[in-house]
Amino acid sequence: MPFPYKSTSELPEAVRHVLPGHAQEIFLKAANAAWEKYRDPKDRRDPKESREEVAYKIAWAAVERVYMKDLKTSQWKEKT
Repeated sequence: MPFPYKSTSELPEAVRHVLPGHAQEIFLKAANAAWEKYRDPKDRRDPKESREEVAYKIAWAAVERVYMKDLKTSQWKEKT
């Protein structure tokens, strides 16, 4: 895992494949911030979770604040 990510092209393919560009930017910034903030396991809600797991959970939550997945098309669309 290449944390911190330098660009969206470094995001996992599963993220790049499903999220539109702006959502990828949100994911990147949130994942990198969480990676730094939760470096120490004692700072995590569940110290058993890996740093990577925490960063991904926070990044997806950040995306979901702005985007939602269309259940019919499985496409991520900006909330209106």
